[in-house]
Amino acid sequence: MAHGPPSGSPGVSGVQPATAAGAGDDRARQPHRPRRLYAALDLGTNNCRLLVAKPEGASFRVVDAFSRIVRLGEGLGQTGRLSDAAMDRAVEALKVCRMKLRDRQVARARLIATEACRQASNGEEFIRRVKDETGLALEIVDRHTEAQLAAQGCVPLADPKARGVILFDIGGGSSELVWLLPRGPGRNGGPPTAEILGWTSLPVGVVTLAERHDGKHVTRESFDRMVDEVAAMIEPFAHRAAIQGQIEHLHMLGTSGTVTTLAGVHLGLPKYDRRRVDGAWLGANEVDVILDQLLAMTYEDRIAHPCIGAERADLVLAGCAILEGMRRHFPCQRLRVADRGLREGILVGLMRQDGVWRRPFHHRPHDSGYQGERR
Repeated sequence: MAHGPPSGSPGVSGVQPATAAGAGDDRARQPHRPRRLYAALDLGTNNCRLLVAKPEGASFRVVDAFSRIVRLGEGLGQTGRLSDAAMDRAVEALKVCRMKLRDRQVARARLIATEACRQASNGEEFIRRVKDETGLALEIVDRHTEAQLAAQGCVPLADPKARGVILFDIGGGSSELVWLLPRGPGRNGGPPTAEILGWTSLPVGVVTLAERHDGKHVTRESFDRMVDEVAAMIEPFAHRAAIQGQIEHLHMLGTSGTVTTLAGVHLGLPKYDRRRVDGAWLGANEVDVILDQLLAMTYEDRIAHPCIGAERADLVLAGCAILEGMRRHFPCQRLRVADRGLREGILVGLMRQDGVWRRPFHHRPHDSGYQGERR
C-alpha cells in the first residue's frame, strides 16, 4: 500500500499543487509563456536520483540532474531498520535535491521512496524526519506502482517490431519484471505507451543479495548460488505468465546500474558515457562473455575498472546474478540497455496529466535530453 501524498503531489514547499488531468489547456493557448519545469525524485535502497525537465517536442528535455549513492538500505536485511548513518547520508543528498528544486523554481514534482522505506520498521519515521529537515514530502510507493513507472520510462526503447518485451529493473532492495506490449503515443500525444500483460516484484536487489553472499569476493560457486536463489523466486511468474511460447519474438529491456555497467564494459569505455550506453543492444552471447569477464576479476580489479569503480565493485556481480536468474527463465537473444526508468516514467505521468502534448509533434523516441549522471 502506498503511503504519503497522492500521485502527482508536489511534495515540496513552494511547488504548486498538482492539477487534474487536462489542466494546462489555457497555458497551451499562450505560446509565449515559458514552459514550466517538472521534477522526479527516486530515493531507492542504493541511490538518490533527481531529474528536472521541461516538455519539448513529443518528449521532454532534462535541464538538471542529480545522483548520489547513499546506500539507504545498508544493513536493513540484518536489522529490519534503516541505520542512523544511512539515514544521515540520504538526508544530506535530499538537501541537495531540495536546493535544486527551489533554485529551478519547479512547478510540479513527484518524490518517491521505494523498497528500503517499504521494508524498514522505521521507514515512516524516516519520512517524517525528511519532511522536518528538508521540507520534502516523500511518497512510499508500492511495487506495482514502481513497475508501472519503470515501464513508462523505458518503453520508448522497446523494439516496435517485437511481439512484446521483458522489462526488468534491478534495484538495491527489490527487482521488478514486467511483460509488456508497446503501444503508440497516448491519447493526447507524447511518448509511446505500453500495455502491461503481467508483472512481478522480487524481494531482492543488489544490496540485499550482496550482503547475504559477500559481494566483494565472488566465486563461480557463490555466483551460481545467487543465481539459483533468484531463479527460484521468478519461477511462479514465468509459468503463470505463459510467456515461454513467445520467447523467440521477445527481447529483454533492462534498466539499472547492473545493465548500464555491462554495456560500459562491453563497449570498452574509458569512462561512463550515457550517450553510448542508453539504447545499446547486447546479444545473448555478448552478455555471456561480459559475465565471464567480470567473474574473472578480483574485487580490486572491479574497483579499478572505469565503468565499475569503488561504489559498485561489491554490487555488480550480485546484479549480474539477478540478471542471470531472469535469463534462465527468459532466454531472449537480445537485450536492450536503458539508462532511464522510474524518474522518466514519473515525468511522463506528470506531463500527461497537464496535457502538455495535446498538439501533434514529430516523435523522437530516443531523445529524453538527459546528459547527466548515470543510473
